[in-house]
Amino acid sequence: MSLDLFTVIILALFFDFTNGFHDTANAIATSVSTKAISPRLAIVFAAILNFLGAFVSLHVAATIAKGIVDTNAITLPIILAGIVGAIIWNLISWRFGLPTSSSHALIGGVAGAAIAASGFGVIKWQGLQEKVLVPSLFAPILGLVIAAGFMFIIYRAIKRFAPDKVDKVFRKLQLVSGGFVAFTHGTNDAQKTMGVIALALLAAKPSEQFHVPLWVIASSALAMAAGTYMGGWRIINTLGHRVVKLRPAQGFAAETSTATILWFTAHLGFPVSTTHTISGSILGAGSVHKQAPVKWAIVRHILLAWLITIPSAAIFGAFMHVASNMPGGISIVFFMAIVISGGIFVTRNWRWESIAQFNSRLSPLGRLRKSVPKL
Repeated sequence: MSLDLFTVIILALFFDFTNGFHDTANAIATSVSTKAISPRLAIVFAAILNFLGAFVSLHVAATIAKGIVDTNAITLPIILAGIVGAIIWNLISWRFGLPTSSSHALIGGVAGAAIAASGFGVIKWQGLQEKVLVPSLFAPILGLVIAAGFMFIIYRAIKRFAPDKVDKVFRKLQLVSGGFVAFTHGTNDAQKTMGVIALALLAAKPSEQFHVPLWVIASSALAMAAGTYMGGWRIINTLGHRVVKLRPAQGFAAETSTATILWFTAHLGFPVSTTHTISGSILGAGSVHKQAPVKWAIVRHILLAWLITIPSAAIFGAFMHVASNMPGGISIVFFMAIVISGGIFVTRNWRWESIAQFNSRLSPLGRLRKSVPKL
């Protein structure tokens, strides 16, 4: 294995790790927010089911590897630049607690790097439209409609029962529906990194046929589980509390709707976003309950983040491709990925006050003011 290929694989797995910050957290957000399960236990539960779900299907991996960009024009530096672009955007959106789409970040990053290298003709526009854009547009709409339908049926069935008893029953049912979401998330989202690594293996050895080795499946699932454990709570808080405060019955409806959509799209090879789907389902479930209004200002922020994800990741991917063409380009891109990612992670809890204090400490005038005794 060459050093370039090894670098691409490591960064692809790191992308999967940042994906855990986003999408796996979305898979368990509703169960945690309704107190059906503790956050720590939910993370372990989701990690196991994500790992198992990753072995069910490879249709999404094939779409990522062969259905969006012309494989004949793909090289390892292009894949590397695209992955780094996706990582940077993932961490920026995670830093601000926005549940953006890791799937779109990865697609945008690789597409941007490929366009920078070979022009717009390298993109399979029909495949991008039919397998990514259209399904991703309809997934949250379906989630909203199906979850609202579930809630209408559930409310008619439980209206004669005491709310406390209803909550107790649906918290138990959420263990099943939440587990189904985690399993189908592994079936859908873990494949995206598998597809990129398989594409890198194909670029390194063009004579071989497309294949996803078992070690790629296992390592992708493990990387995503580790990312969930390290940083998932920020996104859980946005979806589980800030968008709409969910009751257990609503959480069950949202999870069942999401898991059903993810199951079918995974087997059709559509790399839809778990973020989009669960957000739409939460909105659908929350909109039925008049006492738990949807906070539309937060929803508008999420929609804006969705709209800019593909172009933003594409710009970062294109920039990284330009950097990779410099002497020692692979090393430069790898170093930039480490520095930028480390900077975002270290400053993850900073607020504007923290930045002002940091600047004052670096400023000579700020240090001088601190040294002068107050009268």
